[in-house]
Amino acid sequence: MLLSPEQLFAFLPAAVLITLSPGPDNLMVLSLGIARGRRAGMVFGLGCALGCLSHTALAALGIGALLAASPLALQALKLLGGGYLLWLGWQALHSAGSTLQGGQPAEPVPSLWRLFGKGLCANAVNPKVILFFLAFLPQFISSSGSAGWQTLQLGVLFTLQAALLFASLGYFAGHAGSWLNTSPRRGMWLDRLAGTVFIALGLRLMVAR
Repeated sequence: MLLSPEQLFAFLPAAVLITLSPGPDNLMVLSLGIARGRRAGMVFGLGCALGCLSHTALAALGIGALLAASPLALQALKLLGGGYLLWLGWQALHSAGSTLQGGQPAEPVPSLWRLFGKGLCANAVNPKVILFFLAFLPQFISSSGSAGWQTLQLGVLFTLQAALLFASLGYFAGHAGSWLNTSPRRGMWLDRLAGTVFIALGLRLMVAR
């Protein structure tokens, strides 16, 4: 069965508030949008949002619960996710910077598909999001229907609203960065800032208990 109006009215406001609250995804979208421009921020944000679909599938199939019950598997995921964020940060720190003219990069930047893939992976390998989905989605599941089917619907709905909000955040971050990022030197320091954010988030994920 489809989600009831009561489930939707209870779930959507909570999902929006959680998505808007400061967190790793928000910080990554914001820093990348400022450093690389509107399109880069929006595409990376869409990738982060769609990464929630993998967690939705895991939660619906019950695999997420198995991972949460295995400290070794969970630690391996943390190291994998943290290592990936460190790699993204390392790349940004060694960037030569990009100049923006009229809100668009004047020098080549990573392709939009690559940025989308980076956002997708950054979210998909984050075990904290898996645990969040396992703790958050079941609160809105009705006992009168299939738990797996309801979990899938809730996860897709969460992904859609996150895609809209992250894309908006990337757009406005890029808009703000377009007047900051007007020289190669300034663009280089914006990339350094983005890289520092990624590395800090990666280290935090790897050492978190």
